[in-house]
Amino acid sequence: MKVVVTGGAGFIGANLCRVLCGRREVAEVVVVDDLSTGSLANLDGLTITLIKESILNRSALDVACAGAGSIVHLAAIPSVPRSVEDPLASHAANATGTLEVLEAARRHGVGHVIVASSSSVYGANLLLPKHEGLCCEPMSPYAVSKLATEAYALAYRQCFGLSVLALRFFNVFGPLQPAGHAYAAVVPVFIDAALSDRPIPVNGDGTQSRDFTFIGSVTSVITDAVLRQVGASGPVNLAFGTRTTVLELIDELERVLGTPLPRVHRPPRAGDVPHSQADSSRLAALFPRLEPVPLSDGLRATVDWFRSTMPVS
Repeated sequence: MKVVVTGGAGFIGANLCRVLCGRREVAEVVVVDDLSTGSLANLDGLTITLIKESILNRSALDVACAGAGSIVHLAAIPSVPRSVEDPLASHAANATGTLEVLEAARRHGVGHVIVASSSSVYGANLLLPKHEGLCCEPMSPYAVSKLATEAYALAYRQCFGLSVLALRFFNVFGPLQPAGHAYAAVVPVFIDAALSDRPIPVNGDGTQSRDFTFIGSVTSVITDAVLRQVGASGPVNLAFGTRTTVLELIDELERVLGTPLPRVHRPPRAGDVPHSQADSSRLAALFPRLEPVPLSDGLRATVDWFRSTMPVS
């Protein structure tokens, strides 16, 4: 099978490509990535075909998708703060880009597409845990664009018979996730600060909670979905019902590192939701054999990766 991964040079995409390249059922992996947020270094050692173009480039998508058996659409401009600063760019890449990918799938008869949505679509809806039937109340342009991503995919299922799986990611973390930029996610920021002997920067009071999901669990789900051509008639949470506050995350990181970590508090970020926790029953029904990686094990693997990338003094 030929598998196309948009955004394959990014954090989630590159980890997924590593797994797909190791599966005998996958004959070819094609990555479409303009490297605006991804990195060529993430693909080192992998036998893949790289098309260095935006997903807004139709001819590039035509080359990538011809003869494909499945498309995993991960390309996006990530992060809530980035979308607040530039809503139009977020919409173009995330909403219009998804539409371009779906149209490419339709042009080339690709029967299966997985798209990446986000827990941010729940937004201001305070009910916990978040089940897929809840009313979505997005609080940022990023969240709106991700709601459009899954809505377009599910509409193509209805209109064109395309098998789609819209996965709502919840705070994915792990190796290859970068820390050194203004929009970095919380886990790499914390680990980078801890290993560099800087105080841990906490936005707000630290009581906000998240359903942290290790990248290995995410790639297991997506790979299984590609190989079995799993589709669903509605969005699916990709998380496991855990609820960890930012302060508890720091406590866990202290246990992993075996040292106390000083903290410094900063103002809350605009558009951030206070709490997030998944109802994972729909995921469990589709992937009954899946065993999620515990937070402590995921943090330990991520710390080990960060240490491996640090210069030797």
